[in-house]
Amino acid sequence: MANVLDEFKEVHVENKVDASKKLRVGIIGTGWIADAHIASYMKQPDVEIVAGADLIPGKAAAFFKKHGLKNVKCDYKDADDMLADKSLKLDAVSVCTYNRQHAPCAIAALNAGVHVLLEKPFTVTTEEAVEVMRAEKKSGKVLSIGFQPRLDDNMKMVKKIVESGVLGKIYYIQTGGGRRRGIPTPFGTTFIEDKTAGLGALADIGCYSLDMVLNAIGYPKPLTVSGYKSAYFGKDPNYCGYVAQGHPEYAKVFGVDDFAAAFVRLEGGIILDFRIAWAMNIDTPGDTIILGDKGGLRIPSTECWNGSIGGDLTIYHEVAGNQVETKIPMIPEKPGAPSNFDKKIRTFLDACKNGTPAPVPSSQILYNQAILYSIARSSDLGREVEVEIPEL
Repeated sequence: MANVLDEFKEVHVENKVDASKKLRVGIIGTGWIADAHIASYMKQPDVEIVAGADLIPGKAAAFFKKHGLKNVKCDYKDADDMLADKSLKLDAVSVCTYNRQHAPCAIAALNAGVHVLLEKPFTVTTEEAVEVMRAEKKSGKVLSIGFQPRLDDNMKMVKKIVESGVLGKIYYIQTGGGRRRGIPTPFGTTFIEDKTAGLGALADIGCYSLDMVLNAIGYPKPLTVSGYKSAYFGKDPNYCGYVAQGHPEYAKVFGVDDFAAAFVRLEGGIILDFRIAWAMNIDTPGDTIILGDKGGLRIPSTECWNGSIGGDLTIYHEVAGNQVETKIPMIPEKPGAPSNFDKKIRTFLDACKNGTPAPVPSSQILYNQAILYSIARSSDLGREVEVEIPEL
């Protein structure tokens, strides 16, 4: 089967960065995810970090001091205040706020004529995502959503296999993932309170799981969703994470989902069977499988959703009337190569400088967001719902 494997070999091309033109970058929201953004920006030879804003007084100043950056202007009361400062001559911003501030901050930045790298999830509701896209369209600026797992070589391989046609017509997908115990509270309650997060495991890691398969099949439009969500672990003061951290009171403010599942109908007659968890009494809800009329693909699950795959890919198909399995070896990380997060930052910067399309376009992630929000809405209503996407 060597000739089959050769079809899926990756060719890596190193792109040189023109450091003669610096991009002036700001950070909106200086919580823990901003640490990853700034660390990556500091590796880029064509970036100058000039400003930052946070709703908590003094937090932005402490953030930049921690990273050893001086002369970064951060005496702003909020993002609007920073964006109004024309002396900054901002080119781009990373929006690293909690979920419910994604839409207002992204819209404000786009309206100010600034390119935006918006952390995942896109927004909380579908309507918010559409409002951001309206501002994007009006501004003509780059809006890229922070889905770095799709830049992983193994994720690219999944897409390449599907696009090769070896699976034939896709008709059923099972996907998901999660953690046996892993409600994200080490940094406080931002992820678990409804007033800040809006969605829980659905938005935090469910968006990645959906993107893995939807990107591979070309992001067909979602039509209907029958969804379920629960919070049995998050609302339990005896949850092991709360006990270990000494915060049983977190159970009282937990207002999002820690588990969700759905049955989604997509255009093209494709069925998507989905489940995701921050906490569950099993090691994995199962491998991802993509079934086509010519072959099937198994994508091994990971112990804790980490944006890649858990082992070699397997294609199940027929050759000369025989049922066979073809292994596609997992692509290992190359020592010294950029991380997926660094690739996310670099591809965003390249789009800003070159006027090329966003590496993770809002037009795709709108469907991702619509599914997430429809799962929550369907669960609340206790019935199947049609996926509603307002016109741009």
